[in-house]
Amino acid sequence: MLLYFFLLFCHFTECRAQQDNVLQPEGDVTAAEGEAVTLDCQYNSSSSNDYLFWYKQDGDNSPQFILSRPQFGTGNTEKEYEERFSSTLNPTLRSVPLKIQKLQLSDSAVYYCALQPTVTGNTKTLYKTFGAKTTQYSTTSTRGSHTLLNCSRM
Repeated sequence: MLLYFFLLFCHFTECRAQQDNVLQPEGDVTAAEGEAVTLDCQYNSSSSNDYLFWYKQDGDNSPQFILSRPQFGTGNTEKEYEERFSSTLNPTLRSVPLKIQKLQLSDSAVYYCALQPTVTGNTKTLYKTFGAKTTQYSTTSTRGSHTLLNCSRM
């Protein structure tokens, strides 16, 4: 009987599991050298402690870590990006836009926003052992679409 009421409730309230994903606007972004640009990223997460990442991929190279932003705390930014790249995670709007100041031609690349867990450059499964307990970690990332940034001379 209890199951019947639960199913009835779900039917009228559209019960469904929330899917963890990131959403980046489709299409390319074009900006001039020296300008500032903001790359948008929206996310959905079933976690109560969201953690998002930005990566840059140019040419045939592997994605390079730019920065991470947790829901609580300050996160981490790679040293080479600290001066011009910034982001703030907004849990209310479920967004983590990447702002790039003083664009350089070398900023032209594909940019990915990713939701934890994220491991790049590793196609094997990771294992962590504490005493007799071994935990398996996925090496896949919850990564959505991408944004191509084209920087041009003024």
